[in-house]
Amino acid sequence: MVRIRMLTSVSGEGFVWERGQEIDLPGSEAAAWADGRRAELVREEPLQTPETTRTREKTARPRRTTARKE
Repeated sequence: MVRIRMLTSVSGEGFVWERGQEIDLPGSEAAAWADGRRAELVREEPLQTPETTRTREKTARPRRTTARKE
């Protein structure tokens, strides 16, 4: 079963689905309804996004030595 979220209210013989309602349907039927106008697929898993914070690699730098003037 695939979960969809209704974007508009729809009714027919034996069913009434309101806007915002989530419904479980067989895969092919859910794909037909989830056309972006009537309904959309509901993701069970969060979307994977790239990391927003990058850590800068720190490398050791040789120490500067200052020569003393005599």
